[in-house]
Amino acid sequence: MNTAPHDTARRQLPRIAFVAPRLAVDGAVGGAETLLFNLAQLARDAGCDVTFLTTCARDHHTWENLLPPGETRHEGVRVIRFPVNTDRDIETFLRIQEAICTGTAVSDADEELWLANSVNSRALEEHLRTNTAAYDRIVTGPYLFGLTVAAAAVAPERTLLVPCLHDEPFARVRRIARLFREVRGCIFNTEPERELAVRLFGAELTAPGRSAEIVGFALEPFNCDPAGAARLGVTAPYILYCGRRELLKGTPLLVDYWAAFRRITGRDIKLVLTGSGTVDVPNGLNAHLIDLGFVSEQAKHDLMAGAVAFCHASVNESLGIVLLESWLAGRPVLVHDRGVVLREQTRRARGGLWFRDYPEFQECLNLLLDQPELAAALGAGGREFTLREYAPAAVQARLLEALR
Repeated sequence: MNTAPHDTARRQLPRIAFVAPRLAVDGAVGGAETLLFNLAQLARDAGCDVTFLTTCARDHHTWENLLPPGETRHEGVRVIRFPVNTDRDIETFLRIQEAICTGTAVSDADEELWLANSVNSRALEEHLRTNTAAYDRIVTGPYLFGLTVAAAAVAPERTLLVPCLHDEPFARVRRIARLFREVRGCIFNTEPERELAVRLFGAELTAPGRSAEIVGFALEPFNCDPAGAARLGVTAPYILYCGRRELLKGTPLLVDYWAAFRRITGRDIKLVLTGSGTVDVPNGLNAHLIDLGFVSEQAKHDLMAGAVAFCHASVNESLGIVLLESWLAGRPVLVHDRGVVLREQTRRARGGLWFRDYPEFQECLNLLLDQPELAAALGAGGREFTLREYAPAAVQARLLEALR
């Protein structure tokens, strides 16, 4: 009897271990963690046998083992947690990391020490080594954790790296270059990210027989109500940022530019923040910077729908998931020109504007405020782009191609 092509394809679907430092749940927030779990769900929905391996950590600053080890399920995916090593030498880790960040020469031995005292889990590594035969593929990321390097070393010929690569000093560590070259392939988020990897680690990354697929993040359309912002105590007009507040995300620059915009133009526009981390509020602006902390997904989407624009000043991203969400909510984005990935994402989508400095920020924001029809058209362009490129079926098809 002939086997149906569909049955043959299903039998060829691999058994996959997804490995990430954290699971984005219970207050743990992070784009890479969210991305890896999104891919795990897509693989599961395609019929793959999926296990998500992660640590007991919730906080990405302390890496304390706050969650119980063992097996559970999250949104239908099998999850196994393992404790983070508690004997890491933080002082040594920070000493070498500071040298890397400042461009000081670091020996091979210090690179290994840096990774050994990064976030690691011997228990998770042992699980992979003991159960190697149970997994046809190991999908792990992001690139700069000791845990990721160790997981990839178990079976590099079966490992796909989801690097979430940025143009930063860590990407120039020699051991990291070896990681990229040793694994079976990479799953990239965008073309600029793949181009950066080739520039840093060589054209062999895209050689025949290696995976170098651009996959991305799957998003379902959602309902949102711009009037929902008022129910949260937010009145228009306002610009919005959602995510971690820290230097690498550009939030101090965004706050400075927003404060300067209010002072120079005299226009009463609020800045609304959701997510985690501290923010320094400029003098006299406490009533106008609205920090909502963690909010529900529905509240976040309602805030996006009511914003003049979603503003993201980060220059270190491999994919702007929050940009895609803002576009699904029908609103434009405003991003930093030096953030190549976000700028190119915005350009391809025709979904917003970008700025190089404060004068351009002021010009762009004035334009969006004064021409609401332009802002709506940019938001609509972004929505059409997201529905086409990041629909679950489209992302799942690219993921399966990478896995095979």
